[in-house]
Amino acid sequence: MTVKECYEAMEGSYDEVVGRLRTDERIAKFLRRVAEDGSYALLVNSFAENNIAEAFRAAHTLKGVCMNLSLTRFGKSASDLTEALRGKAEFGADAADLLEKVKTDYALTVKCISELDPSV
Repeated sequence: MTVKECYEAMEGSYDEVVGRLRTDERIAKFLRRVAEDGSYALLVNSFAENNIAEAFRAAHTLKGVCMNLSLTRFGKSASDLTEALRGKAEFGADAADLLEKVKTDYALTVKCISELDPSV
């Protein structure tokens, strides 16, 4: 899969990211780091441990990564969760549903990245 095809499959903005990072090789380099980043695992574990402060931090980090790489779909769900957790002392009723959306979008993103042409 080409970088552009990857962005189409994961509902990202190829035009935005290529404007920022300039080459498919550089984009692919940073995309491959998404699955290596520990923020997603921290997010899931923080929910399991009922640690809203760490969950917020992890969601906020994911949101930033998504914004920098123009991962539009995943970024939207990470942003929605970040805002739902911002300034809260406990998880709201919508937090679990928002986390499930992040999980779905993360899985799609990682799947698409894993299918990138290895020569890029």
